[in-house]
Amino acid sequence: MHNTDSTLSNAKNIEGITEQQVLIAGGGHVGLSFALLLAHHGIASTLLEKNSYPTISPNDDSKRSHYLDSRNTALSRRTVQIYQEIGLWAELQSHACRIDAVQISEQGSFGRAQLNKAKEKVESFGQVMENAWLGRKLLLAAQEEPLITLIDHANVTAVEQQTDGVTLSFSYYGEEEHEQQLQASVLVACDGRDSTVRQLLNISTTTYDYEQTAIVGVVETSMPHEHVAIERFSPAGPLAVLPLTDPEGDGNDEHQKGYRRSVVWVCPKGEETQYLDDDAHFLATLQQAFGQRAGTFVTAGRRGAYPLTRVLADKQVAGRCVIMGNAAHTLHPVAGQGFNLCMRDAHVLAQMMSAQVLRGEDIGDTQLLKRYEKARVSDQKRVIRFCDAVVHGFTHPNPAVKLARNVALIAFDKLPNIKPLVANYAMGLKS
Repeated sequence: MHNTDSTLSNAKNIEGITEQQVLIAGGGHVGLSFALLLAHHGIASTLLEKNSYPTISPNDDSKRSHYLDSRNTALSRRTVQIYQEIGLWAELQSHACRIDAVQISEQGSFGRAQLNKAKEKVESFGQVMENAWLGRKLLLAAQEEPLITLIDHANVTAVEQQTDGVTLSFSYYGEEEHEQQLQASVLVACDGRDSTVRQLLNISTTTYDYEQTAIVGVVETSMPHEHVAIERFSPAGPLAVLPLTDPEGDGNDEHQKGYRRSVVWVCPKGEETQYLDDDAHFLATLQQAFGQRAGTFVTAGRRGAYPLTRVLADKQVAGRCVIMGNAAHTLHPVAGQGFNLCMRDAHVLAQMMSAQVLRGEDIGDTQLLKRYEKARVSDQKRVIRFCDAVVHGFTHPNPAVKLARNVALIAFDKLPNIKPLVANYAMGLKS
């Protein structure tokens, strides 16, 4: 949120904020959300981000300025509830498109299943939002929160732990580069898959290369989305098509039915260039895999390609340091669970820290942080298993496996009591 000048004003008074209780390395969506959760509990934090935050004001970008050029995130019902809890959802919801139904099918196969919000008696299964809008609102909220200090242009260089605290060293890039240090009771690393803090702490990772690439972008279709999210599996790869807001609304209005959709297309590694460089080929491939469920795929926006690798930190707590977000677990995007899992982690840790403060005890106590790690392991393992089961189960070419997954889809669609359980897990309401 700070431009260079405003960050300099923070940095020159750096000694005045060394007593803050929490340091957060990494100022992306997870880091900002965690800082806001802490502030909700009255806990101050200093957040360091290596990149430069853009200069924006509350009045900028009131409409959807990146009509076909945005990445998007599916927010589960639990994530929406967390943002409601800290009073931010009212600011976010104008660019959120709810998911009323989920359809799952495989090209050329008999198995299919559907979740409907009315039958499952829920408000929605979640919301789809542009990353740019979510990030903008998180930055604005953090800028306006007196308990949060933002420092961008900050490259973490060292972490040292003491009995009663942790010291973070970083290079600050202002008018000239200089070294700074901050001290706090605890350090939380939200600095991404290739986490610098995780490496400085010598925390190893377990990695798995899916040999796949995700093509992510936005398309426009001839038929309105009607708030339906579709998971479609084809020989070319898994495809998730999610409803999005249009420039003037969320698809609820008769005159704004919603024709924009977020697409995550997973293809074998090495095949991504053909989908990135040729709009016509990309749209034709989507059409072949998708059929007429969305009508005609009319327009494709700019797309990005992201190699898919599962990265799991071998431990998430080291002394007074916590590894969180993609630094702790980077997952396959096919089931849309990664960010929502990170938000549940952040929410639990903020609550545990708040309770520790109310007891007058050390917020960075290693035993507290270990209890957090233990409390989250079940949910994390369940989500990781689920994502991998979807990836491997629906991409395996063996005919027997294909038959089994189609039978499983029908069973899921027909057997009583199965859908509510799966829906609650997918929405993050039961973990």
